[in-house]
Amino acid sequence: MRWLWYLALVCVIGTMPLRAEERDGEATALFADDSILEVTLTGPIGRIASRAQRSTEPHPATLAIAGETHAIELSARGVSRRKRENCQFPPLRIRTAEKAPEGSIMHRQGSVKLVTHCRDTDKLEQTLLREYTAYRLYNLVTPESLRVRLARVTYLDGDKVVAERLAFFIEDADDASRRLGLKEVDLGNIRVAALDRNDAARLALFQYMIGNTDWAMIFAAEGATCCHNTKLLGADKDATGGLTPVPYDFDGAGLVDAEYARPNAALGTVSVRTRVYRGFCAVNDLIPAEAEQLWRLLPALEAEIGATPLADAKTREEMLDYLAGFFRDIADDASLERKLLKACR
Repeated sequence: MRWLWYLALVCVIGTMPLRAEERDGEATALFADDSILEVTLTGPIGRIASRAQRSTEPHPATLAIAGETHAIELSARGVSRRKRENCQFPPLRIRTAEKAPEGSIMHRQGSVKLVTHCRDTDKLEQTLLREYTAYRLYNLVTPESLRVRLARVTYLDGDKVVAERLAFFIEDADDASRRLGLKEVDLGNIRVAALDRNDAARLALFQYMIGNTDWAMIFAAEGATCCHNTKLLGADKDATGGLTPVPYDFDGAGLVDAEYARPNAALGTVSVRTRVYRGFCAVNDLIPAEAEQLWRLLPALEAEIGATPLADAKTREEMLDYLAGFFRDIADDASLERKLLKACR
């Protein structure tokens, strides 16, 4: 039984990295450490929030961060979280008006995404921390992932404090590709064969682990580049093979369990917490090895959840319980075959 094997393994390897040979270069200053940033955004916050559903128009604003002040353009972004029935406060995009000099925390941050609190409630703030943790878990699985940085943000509209809530920055795919020695690739729909097989297997298994079905590795939304909630990285910007899929936007995952999330109607599920495997049959032969790697990482995954900053006990307990459900699904070869491999596409 893998549970017995795992208990013995913990004593030997602890929290060894998943793949020692994987590359991971230097991150930009904003994502160079994990301390919580104190941030103030000053601008027409009320206007941006109230018009988010119909407008992503940028507005002049000011960003105060790490003892620095930057002129920026601030705009709403996203899709589902801009809808008023889902969120009263949209995710934001910050564009610096001028290039920040080397040594600045905003160096190379021409445009950066900020994930916000959705609604001004403690419950939705805990939801934000769950999504932050999902990114952190994938950081443990592979450096071929987007880094995140937590912040306490004060939103000022003139002299009025609109909200004071947690948020987190997401590393831009260009910065991630530079860190990894790769390039971001913009393509339309692609074939499964264009993906790096190991990377595709790893991502599919991770998405199943966190219970996410709101993603694609080969299909793009109409008029968009590939792929849905996934970026593609390659050896160069014109690469058409060996592509690495890098995921983002985990708010539809069962691990996050956002109150506004809806199950994928095409899959026939009634809850976002229901796991559905969406990996490709072409990489089935690699899934058992990737599952073993996740078993090896289990202590680190549990520790990461337990260390989520400012998460309350209920949030941590529910995430750990959800994670345990995944490891029950891959506890032996028969379960792995029945619950995942037979459901491949």
